[in-house]
Formats: sequence, structure tokens, C-alpha cells
Amino acid sequence: MKPAANPSVQDAMGSPMGTVGSSASAAPGAVRIPYEDLREWIAEAEKLGEIRQVKGASWQEEIGWAAELVQHDENAPCVVFDEVPGCKKGHRVLTNFFGGRRKNMTLGFPLEYSKLELSQAFLDHYMRELKPIPHVTVDSGPIMENVLTGDAIDVTKLPVPKWHEADGGRYIGTGSYNITIDPEENWINVGTYRVMIHDKNTLGFYMSPGKHGRIHRDKYQARNQPMPVVVVVGGDPLQFLVACSEMPYGVCELDIAGGLRGKPVKVVRGKVTGLPIPANAEMAIEGFVMPGNRKLEGPFGEWTGYYASDVRMEPVLDIKAIYHRNDPIIMGCPPQRPPEEQARYRAVTRSALIRKNIAAAGVPDVTAVWAHEVGGSRMLLGVSIKQRYAGHSKQAGHVAAMCHAGAYAGKYVVVVDDDIDVSNLEELMWAMLTRSDPATSIDIITNTWSTPLDPSIPPEKKEKGDNTNSRAIIDACRPFHWRDKYPIVNVPSPEVARKAMAKFGYLLR
Repeated sequence: MKPAANPSVQDAMGSPMGTVGSSASAAPGAVRIPYEDLREWIAEAEKLGEIRQVKGASWQEEIGWAAELVQHDENAPCVVFDEVPGCKKGHRVLTNFFGGRRKNMTLGFPLEYSKLELSQAFLDHYMRELKPIPHVTVDSGPIMENVLTGDAIDVTKLPVPKWHEADGGRYIGTGSYNITIDPEENWINVGTYRVMIHDKNTLGFYMSPGKHGRIHRDKYQARNQPMPVVVVVGGDPLQFLVACSEMPYGVCELDIAGGLRGKPVKVVRGKVTGLPIPANAEMAIEGFVMPGNRKLEGPFGEWTGYYASDVRMEPVLDIKAIYHRNDPIIMGCPPQRPPEEQARYRAVTRSALIRKNIAAAGVPDVTAVWAHEVGGSRMLLGVSIKQRYAGHSKQAGHVAAMCHAGAYAGKYVVVVDDDIDVSNLEELMWAMLTRSDPATSIDIITNTWSTPLDPSIPPEKKEKGDNTNSRAIIDACRPFHWRDKYPIVNVPSPEVARKAMAKFGYLLR
């Protein structure tokens, strides 16, 4: 017997919830997002010469091999895999979307922006004044070109890769996002969680404790109710980036994506759950997580570069319907050992969000933030400030470590003066080594929010459900009280550096 859809879903769809003020005006500034869906995004990336087509690669091994190669090179192309052996002709897989110049195109900014400039523009144009625009329901869309129910459902026939050789199965959810609704507060969340194929009509998905989707899931489990879920596979890249960023509790990410574009996201209602589904997505999987229904999930090579979460019993999604466009494209963003693609896109968005969080806490004159790719954009944060008072640097470091966008799975926060480019790992480490003293410059915070994916948490702690870690706040600023007496740096002034580059820059080409 099919479970009834949660009645609150209809209320949520009828009157969009979770917005913190809405506006029909576009984001400020000269930005242009030149695509509406994944197919238009591909067309724009092709104009840049950054799309490669590969035919005949196997889902069993070869797509994963290629993904590993290209995702570690930020200038490598996006790859579309077609004619996957054993799969229906026209069904495709795309990977490595966030790299090269196309990463700037994805966010609507000039192609010449550096990664720090890109993050700054994302903050200035989109995030400083977050104005969601409620999504709107339409009768149909490309997503409804094919509707599969009953015996027609078989996700094992799709070209879903085994991304890493030691993975416990095929993961359809790496570049996907899950849509859920809070059973008590009636707000819709859109978040990114890994999704594994069990068999033709069941999926497993892992949600780390504390994430908004996990909070929803735990509420359904406590109420002994089925949880409605939609997994969007192959959505608009902008919506995906919003879904994998730390947005405020109670706010629907579809509405945030609408605010970024300056117009509402068009959605259709799932025929089974009533949840909103982007009308122009490539594919969506709809179903229920039944109370107590669990299967072994994993292992999966995660963003830390390890198989740290092993195999565990996790809830199961019973698939009730699949919707997809003709010749659908599955977007794959499998995590690799950082730095890699996930770290690249999360560094841009998370750095902006952390800077916003620090400013919201009342810390002045933060000049830049970078969530370093080598730490998966979580474990190492660089923060630069223009020092205004004694204790300013420690304040900035502690807020960065504990704010919403920076709190999950962090390890080290390094605070430096504003002469340091925090996105340059060598500059950040040089400042840390020359302007900090191990005995006096490091603060340690214990029992902080982490994840079972953290390989450094002892197994016995994880078995008890204790997934906490510690943070080091490293003050690598010149000591405030005698900063004017600190030895000067032996590099050219900006003016001299410009003159040198103008006259002798050809030597570097």
C-alpha cells in the first residue's frame, strides 16, 4: 500500500515558506547567469571550449578513472560520457563542471576573476542581502517528458558509475540534491547528500548529524512517520551550488536560487509526495523513507580523501516514481582526495558565507576569508583582518571557527594581517610560520561539531556516537601592541612590483 503524502507538503507548496523577506528585483551589480538549466549550461561551456565528449566508457571502472584524473586539475575540461555500454543510448553522465573559466560563467561573473575575486563577487552581489524569491508551481515541464512508476522503475539500468575502486556500490547521488520537508515546522530544505543504489527500486543515503536534511529525517523517525523525499539528479548547476552551501535554517534553497537569478524557480509537484521538483531538471527520483527500514550503506570514498565512515545501517528510500527528460544527463561530483572539484566550488561559496557570518557577529575589518581546497574547504580557514584593537585577531578566529558556515568539521583557523593573500597557501603558511609563536599564539577549542567522515576521530568514539573534534585558532598577525616594530617584509612595494612586471613580465611567459 502506497503511503499517503504528507499533508503539510500541499500547504508548503500553496504558500511558499521559509523566506526571510522576498523581492522580485534582480541581484545588484552587472552579473549575468547565462543559462536556465544543465543543457544551457553545457552550451555556454562549449562556447568556452571546455567540454569534452567521451563515448563508450564503462560505468564499472572507466568513468571513475577519468573523473579522478580531471577533477584534480582545475583547468581540465568538463567531461560528458555518452554511449555507456549496457545503458540506454542517449543517457549520459557529466562530471567536473566547476573548473577553468566555466566556474566564473556558472556564477555569472567575468571570466578573468581570480578565485578570491570570484568569492568576493559572490558575497557582494548575492549573499550580503539575501532576498529569496518564492518558487512557483507550473503544470508541467521538461522533467515530465518521461514518468516511470511500478515495474518500469529500475535505477540499475542508468549509467551510474562506481566512482572509486573500493566503493561499496554505485552512487547516483554525488552531483544531486535532496528535497525534504520538516514535518513539524513545514519548511522545505534542499541539501546535498550521497545516494547509493541498493537495487532497482531502493536507494540508501547518508546524512551527517546536524545537517538540515538529517534534522528532518530524525523528526520523521521520532514520529514513526514515512519521510517524503525527492532526489534531483542533473539539476541546474546554480541550484546545486546553493544546495551544497550552508544556508540559514528554515529557508528554502529553491527560493534562494530564485533570488540569485532575480526570478522564481519553476517547479512541478511530485505526483506521489507533492514536493516541489524543478521543472527543467534532468531527472528526479521520488519516494518515501519508511520508519525502521535500513540497509548497509557504504563504504564510499569521501571528501576528506578517506573511507572514514566505513559501512553502516542507514535509512532506505523506496522509489515510487522517476521523472526524466528525454536523453537525461546525470551530474556527477564524486569527492576525491582534496584538492579537487568539490573543494573548488565549496571554497568559493563557503569562503563568502563565512565572511558574511563573521561580519554578522560584529567583527569589523575582515578583509578576506578563504576555505582552503587542500582541507576540502572545511578543515583549514585563512582569515585576514586589518587590526583595529587588541584581541581583534583572536575574536575573528574564534568566530570563524564556530559560525554556521565554518563550524562543521573544521580543524585549523589561521588569522593573518591584510598584507597576506589568504587564498595563497604558501603566503598563509609563511605568515603562520613567521608571525606566530606555538606557545602563545594557539587556542584550542574542544568538543566541537564534526562528522563520522573525519578519519582522525578514534573508532571507539565513533561507536559511541561521539563525532566531535577540536579546533586550533592560530593568531598569525603581527602582535598588536608592538606591530609597528615588527621587522618589515623584504618584498617590493606594490608600486615597484607593478613596474617590474610591466618591464620584465615577459620573462615569465
